[in-house]
Amino acid sequence: MAKFYLTTAIDYANGDPHIGHAYEKIGADVVARHHRLNGDDVWFLIGMDEHGQKVAQAAAARGVSPQQQVDDIAARFEAMWKKLGISNDQFIRTTSPAHIAGVQTLIERIFEKSPNDFFEKSYSGHYCVGCESFKTDAEIENGHCVLHPTRTLEWVSETNWFFRLSAYRDKLLAHHEKHPEFCQPEHRRNEILALLRGGLEDISASRSRVEWGVPFPRPTSAGDQQSMYVWFDALPNYLTGTGFPNAGYEQRWPAQLHVIGKDITRFHCVIWPAMLMAAQLPLPERVWAHGFVNFAGEKLSKSAGVKLDVNEAIGKFGPEAFRYFLMREVPFDADGNFSYERFAERYNADLANGLGNLASRVLAMVEKYCGGVVPKLDEPEPEPDDDSMDRLLLHARLDFIFGRVSQANAMIAEFEPWKVAKDSARRDDLEYFLASMIRILAYVARDLNPFMPETAAKLWSQLGGPGNVDAPAKGAPELDVSGWRVKKGDALFPKTEVAA
Repeated sequence: MAKFYLTTAIDYANGDPHIGHAYEKIGADVVARHHRLNGDDVWFLIGMDEHGQKVAQAAAARGVSPQQQVDDIAARFEAMWKKLGISNDQFIRTTSPAHIAGVQTLIERIFEKSPNDFFEKSYSGHYCVGCESFKTDAEIENGHCVLHPTRTLEWVSETNWFFRLSAYRDKLLAHHEKHPEFCQPEHRRNEILALLRGGLEDISASRSRVEWGVPFPRPTSAGDQQSMYVWFDALPNYLTGTGFPNAGYEQRWPAQLHVIGKDITRFHCVIWPAMLMAAQLPLPERVWAHGFVNFAGEKLSKSAGVKLDVNEAIGKFGPEAFRYFLMREVPFDADGNFSYERFAERYNADLANGLGNLASRVLAMVEKYCGGVVPKLDEPEPEPDDDSMDRLLLHARLDFIFGRVSQANAMIAEFEPWKVAKDSARRDDLEYFLASMIRILAYVARDLNPFMPETAAKLWSQLGGPGNVDAPAKGAPELDVSGWRVKKGDALFPKTEVAA
């Protein structure tokens, strides 16, 4: 049984879950469920990033303590992930004592293993509270951060602990070149390679002005006790989530996959591996940087007023349809668009008229013409090969699955089983055809399970499949549907007149 430790970026506790959070969690959940289906030993970590200036500001605006702020936000995030069927094994919070202790231990380990990598330095620069980082001239347009154009940059001058990131430029470049799978997709890898080839600057590892944070384990030479720079607190969650530094953490670390947004690729593919190198710890195997979900063609931005209510979107057609739409419509390797009009089109065309109609017709015909028992199929048929999941092209996998659905509906229209049933001489043809359709639906149910687990389980049950659809399938023989007893139930996707 292969170990598969999967993480997402932890969400910042200064607002409610938005569609970008949902897109990332659903995508990672699909990957986790796929690996469980293959029999892997999966551990799926998500959580909350609860320190930093933005959190303190959001708490002050509400008139509550920072701890109350993060407690309230974390509860809302956890409720959302439960609603969307996210199958995480762990929900980490950076305010937990175990995480705080683990982060401080990691910093001390860097002091021990690489004594010259932390040093004191006075620094002045433009600081973006939205990014929780200093900005270079290349990252500033019209006096604003390119990622947060509505926020005012702050000019900050202070003496902090710095991390000697520049010393790891060659090591990082060598690692990326030796392991092309480390940063994906390819265009994100190329961005990181260009960044590394251009050279790296040392970065601040602590803050003197931020009180809501993990205390940096060592004071400055002036005796100033500072807080950890938020990224030095947040990134190690992937490590502390394994129980680090307690015995046994090595059984889970390193992670096989970090799933993150494209805007934080630099932190995960440059800063995080450099920290691990400094601590002489193994690096994660793969970082996947997905794109953004735009709303009706515009980038979602709370400050700019471009918002989408996730609960409202889920309420249109339910959590399963919402999961399907995001994974089908928004490529996992690029930006994509959400609109209610397109959501309604996908629901009706793909789910109600596509899969739902196929299942309803086939099940009804097996009941009518075969007494509800699937006829015997003599020859096995292996599941069609498709490597989209291994390449993390989740949208391509759904294209493949629903291509089979469309093909099956076309085969019914061409074969016209209702006419063949009237010819007793063609009884064998009819039984073979209907059994083949059941087998196609069985494969669709199993393949669709990572994306729409409740739908897959319902379809599997209606087909009369043995056991559970989410039972590990790795190395399993070809599906033999002979003798399954179908039990047509409610429509998988009732047709709706809900307005877009």
